Amino acid sequence: MNASERSEKLAQHNLHDKPKGLLAGLSQRLARTSASIVGQVQSLLRRRPTLDAEFFDELEAILLQADVGIKTTTRLLSGLSRNLKDGGQGRTVSGDDVLKVLKDEIVTVLGPPEPLGEAMESPTVIMVVGVNGTGKTTTVGKLCYRFRKSGSQVILGATDTFRAAAIDQLEIWGNRAGARVIRHEEGADPAAVAYDACQAAKARGADYVILDTAGRLHTHVNLMRELEKVKRVVEREIPGAPHEVLLALDATSGQNGLIQATTFKEAVEVSGIALTKLDGTAKGGVILAIRDSLGIPVKLIGIGEGIEDLRDFDPNEFADAVFQDLE
Repeated sequence: MNASERSEKLAQHNLHDKPKGLLAGLSQRLARTSASIVGQVQSLLRRRPTLDAEFFDELEAILLQADVGIKTTTRLLSGLSRNLKDGGQGRTVSGDDVLKVLKDEIVTVLGPPEPLGEAMESPTVIMVVGVNGTGKTTTVGKLCYRFRKSGSQVILGATDTFRAAAIDQLEIWGNRAGARVIRHEEGADPAAVAYDACQAAKARGADYVILDTAGRLHTHVNLMRELEKVKRVVEREIPGAPHEVLLALDATSGQNGLIQATTFKEAVEVSGIALTKLDGTAKGGVILAIRDSLGIPVKLIGIGEGIEDLRDFDPNEFADAVFQDLE
């Protein structure tokens, strides 16, 4: 199956699933982020309905508390000032005016939606990387389930050979989704597992190879070099691979996630973010900081524990959910 055929099948699947999935539940899952940004801005506007220096100082604090980051906060405030103040302070505006402009500025920062990378010819190889505890294996399992549900053949590579529990967890996901898992014994060379996974995919005509890598702190130089080795092996075995390097980031990690993204980007050229646990944080603004500072698009978001709670990230839908009270 070539890239266009896979994309068409996934699009049909996503279109069929969307009414009961993404739009129906996203607002509820992002309620904490909405309250931390929209709710506080509404409260500020009730106290300070004029766009004076004090208003912008307090708005700056609200955005920083939501982990939007200094650079991006400055950009958003400049956009608000440019669009609402008309060159002079003291103008009285409605709350909806401010929120609508802020929403538009946020969508501008996030840019257009970017789909997962695809190989021109099968298989497409996706590496999932990140520090310990960010939900890498769960992300791999849910992504595998989605591909399998659309009819694609998937090979999972258990390249986290440091923990037997991680290998067993991936086996559970593979059995659940009906995907083959390539595994070695605990302590084996992760690059050897990646090699075998690529060979199995080519032999079986699989559509996807998803590699679950070991969690590692971004400060562990030797482990980061090992990750680079896995990537080199994949590049050698399948032309153009890996077609996607997803960094799994815990949305609750805040600005530390920005540091992680910077380091992993330098080591393995991260192409997209899978932001997990977004439903459990009031600081979803980290999405903006990562996109604006590093230019790495958020491609997937985890908004719950269910097997279908890993969704494609769409900036407009994200903004609609956060600013859910606006008409």
